[in-house]
Amino acid sequence: MAEHVHTGSFEEIVCTEFVELVTAYWDGALPEAQAELVEEHLVMCDWCKTYMDQLELTVAALPSVAGEPSAPSPGAQDELLQALRARRGE
Repeated sequence: MAEHVHTGSFEEIVCTEFVELVTAYWDGALPEAQAELVEEHLVMCDWCKTYMDQLELTVAALPSVAGEPSAPSPGAQDELLQALRARRGE
């Protein structure tokens, strides 16, 4: 598929546009006509379909790996500052 510049009306979505639009597509923030073009592109483009599948798996996995943030261990800030100073030669 040859990439082209849109002139106000959307006729097709190319891969670079798909990557830029995927978040808005997920959020339901695209105009209906543009969302339909994204969906048509997904049907025609195995690369972008794979990209979308990988993103969906990543997003689905995030809650299980995020967990609760843990507080740094006592003295961690001092240790970090010492390491940074040593690296700078202070």
